[in-house]
Amino acid sequence: MARARSALPDFPWDSLTPYGDKARSHPGGIVDLSVGTPVDPVAPEIQQALASVAEVPGYPATHGTPELRAAIRDALVRRHGAAEIEPDAVLPTVGSKELVALLPRLLGLGDGDVVVIPELAYPTYEVGALLAGGEVRRADSLTQLGPERPALLWLNSPSNPTGRVLGVEHLRKVVEWARERGTVVASDECYLALGWDSEPVSVLHPDVNGGSLDGLLAVHSLSKSANLAGYRAGFVTGDPRLVADLLAVRKHAGLIVPRPVQAAMTAALGADDALAAQQGKYAARRDTLRKVLQSAGFRIDHSEAGLYLWVTRDEDAWQTVDWFAERGILVAPGTFYGPAGGKHVRVGLTATDERVREAATRLDA
Repeated sequence: MARARSALPDFPWDSLTPYGDKARSHPGGIVDLSVGTPVDPVAPEIQQALASVAEVPGYPATHGTPELRAAIRDALVRRHGAAEIEPDAVLPTVGSKELVALLPRLLGLGDGDVVVIPELAYPTYEVGALLAGGEVRRADSLTQLGPERPALLWLNSPSNPTGRVLGVEHLRKVVEWARERGTVVASDECYLALGWDSEPVSVLHPDVNGGSLDGLLAVHSLSKSANLAGYRAGFVTGDPRLVADLLAVRKHAGLIVPRPVQAAMTAALGADDALAAQQGKYAARRDTLRKVLQSAGFRIDHSEAGLYLWVTRDEDAWQTVDWFAERGILVAPGTFYGPAGGKHVRVGLTATDERVREAATRLDA
């Protein structure tokens, strides 16, 4: 246990504690924009679905119910134009973070295997590679990798933290490059439904993959789009062979989504009206924060999709974090996501309308 822990970096959010304390000391209380935790209630029809199977006593299926797998396939086609997905090539997960952290190990990666992650990346990509004993490469372009043949390459569009969207041509080139080298491409698409100034595209789309899912995995979460962070509701789909391998290992490990959560997921994936309503709430909060941040002298880079604004005024990120904390607002330093984030902070849209208005008032003062 100690060896595993020693191989990992410190949990980054622990270093925010003193800034959180400073923000909480503000007379109007803290406005926490540092994390992507949903604040809006779960839609009633999803709550009802959760309760509808509360009396079922047996073990749920690791592979998920047929109804859930069908709902996932239908939603991906309807919402994102996905190519045809085989019924068995869908697998629910206990949220998406556990899959991200375990994926290299579940795929059998180990010593000497290279995992490529974006230069600015969700920290758990690196953690997953390190837990498997692999090596991490940060790269945003294929030319940075030279002749290397990675075992796994992570894509993340829209990006956490930057909100950057990768275009179809970029994604297609990555898929082609990876297939030539036998590299598995894992695409974290947890923010795919939250496009603002640009329309994100899934690796499941035939314009990206040429009609074949070979070597591809798409990772999704209902935490952001349906406010199911507390339910731990995610899934992975793509190459049938890879999904079958993941399923076989997860059966042994007992990594199973609870039956009531599977029912809630099925309902959420059919609730397009609830998704549209949630998109509208985030769009309004984004508009409020974007305008006031720009008026306060900040530049917003990328941020064309997702739940965050990638903000800078070309100073050390921790200096910016402190500036916000003095005003009772907590944000995340870009350094959490890689060395290239040293002059940015990530500002979340995940606060109530009242707290967003309060933040705007303080920033406009």
